[in-house]
Amino acid sequence: MGIASHGATLRRARITDAPELARLSAQLGYPQAADAFERRLRRLLISADHPVVVATDDDTRLLGFIALERRLMLEAGERVEIVGLVVDDAARRRGIGKALVDTALDWAREIGLDTVIVRSNTARAQSHPFYEGAGFERIKSQHVYRRRVGA
Repeated sequence: MGIASHGATLRRARITDAPELARLSAQLGYPQAADAFERRLRRLLISADHPVVVATDDDTRLLGFIALERRLMLEAGERVEIVGLVVDDAARRRGIGKALVDTALDWAREIGLDTVIVRSNTARAQSHPFYEGAGFERIKSQHVYRRRVGA
């Protein structure tokens, strides 16, 4: 991994990061119990196609994270998708988000892929200039639908 701005270290997530990942995710409007994050993280940590990278300055409190997915789509081929990116409210504007995005770009190159995709909710207007400033271009807008099924 690399070093982010202002001394924050980037590293692969560990199972012990679950409570901090939950805390950060809640800042983005996705509150979840730490044990739910731990269950999901256990599955992701054993998958070569789903890396999670964290930024920390003391190895316990996280400043941010990025979750990536290597996706194969029938109609579009293979690509890397940023499926989660959060920087702590108190750590924004320090270059941590850019460092995490750079990690995604580096990983895509490492695995031989030339495209990185990110989806950003239209309600998150502050994130759009960030992604455009990081070199992403808007290619479409869409509606997302959900239907729950009984388990």
